[in-house]
Amino acid sequence: MTQPPQTILIAEDDPNIAALVARYLEREGFRPLVAADGEEALALAKRAPALVVLDLMLPKLDGWEVCRRLRRESDVPVVMLTAREDEVDRVAGLAMGADDYVVKPFSPRELVERIKAVLRRARPGGGAPAAGVMRHGDLALDPERHRVTVAGREAALTPSEFTLLAAMMRAPGRVFTRRELLDRLHGMDGVVVDRVVDVHVGKLRRKIEADPARPRYVLTVRGVGYRFVAPDED
Repeated sequence: MTQPPQTILIAEDDPNIAALVARYLEREGFRPLVAADGEEALALAKRAPALVVLDLMLPKLDGWEVCRRLRRESDVPVVMLTAREDEVDRVAGLAMGADDYVVKPFSPRELVERIKAVLRRARPGGGAPAAGVMRHGDLALDPERHRVTVAGREAALTPSEFTLLAAMMRAPGRVFTRRELLDRLHGMDGVVVDRVVDVHVGKLRRKIEADPARPRYVLTVRGVGYRFVAPDED
């Protein structure tokens, strides 16, 4: 049976950019929805798109506020569009819950490839070999259902957070460098490699650790990166 096309919400107030991105997405078999301002973006997001392309400089509600509100009720993947090249802005977007960012001016083809990469990570089993449920202590990760639970309660991870946790849980005790972890997040560049990975790990800890300041599972290896520790190893 043919699967229906995935819907991509494009929140962009420049009609030329929005039309260009929509055209490229249609060529790749996606169904684009376009919102010209932040309020419309939130309204259309209720249709449960597969991913949101979110410009930061939107009228009515800017992209920061749209992303903040989306994250209160949804883990829909978000790719931010920004004209700001400052590292602080990009890291702030990731900290707020974005899965990737693209700086204007950008190649529509590159944007579509980044969208595909994020969707692969969001898909059950995407971006990693299939495996059974992994359990360590009260933490369980199900690659097929793309689900993480802590003491039986579901943790709503973004695709990027899920990808990093799955990679580390498959190799307990192994030290992953920040570059290795960034490579798992297909499509991201290495300009802010340390900050990007640190932001994602910080968000991940807040969702799976009882005390994020004193993590039990995801430990920092100073000057190198991170490793996952199973409870019976510490």
